[in-house]
Order: sequence, then structure tokens, then C-alpha cells
Amino acid sequence: MDKSWKEAIKRVLKESTAPLHYTEISDKILSSGYYQTDGATPAATVNAQLTTSIKHDGEKSPFIRVGKGIFALKEITTTAISLEAKPVAKMEKLVGLTELDVASSDSIIHSFGMYWQRDLVVWRSDLKMYGKQQAQSTPVDFGKQKGIYILYDHHTVVYVGRSIDRPLGRRLFEHTVDRLGSRWNRFSWFGLLDVTQEGNLWESPLNTSLAGLVATLEALLIEALEPPQNRKRGDDFSAVEYIQAIDPELKEKEIQNTLRSIEQKMRGGS
Repeated sequence: MDKSWKEAIKRVLKESTAPLHYTEISDKILSSGYYQTDGATPAATVNAQLTTSIKHDGEKSPFIRVGKGIFALKEITTTAISLEAKPVAKMEKLVGLTELDVASSDSIIHSFGMYWQRDLVVWRSDLKMYGKQQAQSTPVDFGKQKGIYILYDHHTVVYVGRSIDRPLGRRLFEHTVDRLGSRWNRFSWFGLLDVTQEGNLWESPLNTSLAGLVATLEALLIEALEPPQNRKRGDDFSAVEYIQAIDPELKEKEIQNTLRSIEQKMRGGS
């Protein structure tokens, strides 16, 4: 096992035959056991390690960004480019991408979840909604998140709302008992609050340009509506997606029901 995230990232990129997205790098690090963490945001941590190195170490950074969220080792990328025609122009293009991508990471949406299932949440006014970046990650409770949400009947949008004065969990709970109560079974959400390494929500300083705001709105619509002619996510959407995790209370109920069923069968057979 490597001693740091940085060494683990370098190891994965060195073993790869092509540049990788930071989520792929994180997956490979954890699945290969190159680094162990109990952190709730391993993919975001990898992205931060790469971005910080490129931004602050400059030419001394071992990494280079070749696309949105896609990285490679500079030594490997430079070697590959030197074997092709017009190496200077290609390197300038890569450096331009790097500078642009670092400067434009000002999305106001920090995290999101797509098509979460209603029946995997224990519904109450102070509910908890758990999500994970990856299977090995620590779950994060997004019940206190703020932002925008969408309710679906399967994949059909039935309602779009916002949670600012009341947290996301509270707003969703209200929709289980109001006129929409029987009309939705899935939901998506887009959060304004960032997630710390410890898995807590916090309101980071808002630092976005008009161009960044427009790009975020475009990306949000693309994510939510999935128009067939849009081939990719919006250009400046750097939010981290979280997959839904089952509420531990539901797991406990399932275990208790299983034990009760086994007990009843044993009594019936005796």
C-alpha cells in the first residue's frame, strides 16, 4: 500500500495505457488496495489532489489534465506527444486545457444524486438520506442538503422544487403527505452544500462567474432532462454524483424480519 494519495494516483496513472477520469483513478486505487481511507469523498479527494498539484506545483507537478476531469502523468503524456507530429502545438493545447479547467471549476452545484428510490428512505420530518461516492466510501447524510430536487413517477418528471428555507429531507417528507404523496416513487437532487472529507455538509463561499453560472444551469438541465441530442454533461459541471445507500434502519428491520421468519418456521417444524 502506498503512503499517500499522491503516490497511489501516480501508480494508477503509470499502470494505465490511457488518461483516466478522477473517478476511475479513485476506483482503481481502492479496488487495488493502493491506499485505504475511511473518508466519505475519495473521488473528490483524488480530484482535489490532482487539481491542487497542477495549480500550485506548476511545471513541477507530475500530472497534466487532458480534458474535463481527465488526467495523465506528464512524463508519459510528454513522451507520447514527442513521438507525434507538431509536438509543440499539441503540448500548448494540453497546457491550455489545464489552465482553463483549473480556472473554470466554479460550479455552484457541489453534489447530486440521480433517480434515488423513495422506498429506501425512512420517511419522517427529520429524516436521513444516505449516499456514497463508491461502494467502499463512508455514507453521507444528505437530509440537511439545500438546492433543487425533482420528483419522478418512474422516469416521468412530476414536480420540480427547491429547498432553501427548509432542508431537502424536510421538503421531500412534506411531499409524502401532500397532494403529490401518491404520485412519485423516485427523486433526484442537486446540492449547494459541499461535503467535507469527514462526510459533513458545509456552505462553501460562493465564487462563480456569470459564465460559470450559465454553464451550471445548462448542465443541471442536461442531467435532469437527459435530452437525446446532448452527448455530454454541461461543460462546467464539476459536481460529484452520489449513489443511494439504504438507510441502516431499513437494514435493521430487514434483519429482524428475517430472524422472525426463521423463528416462526422453526416453531412450525417442531
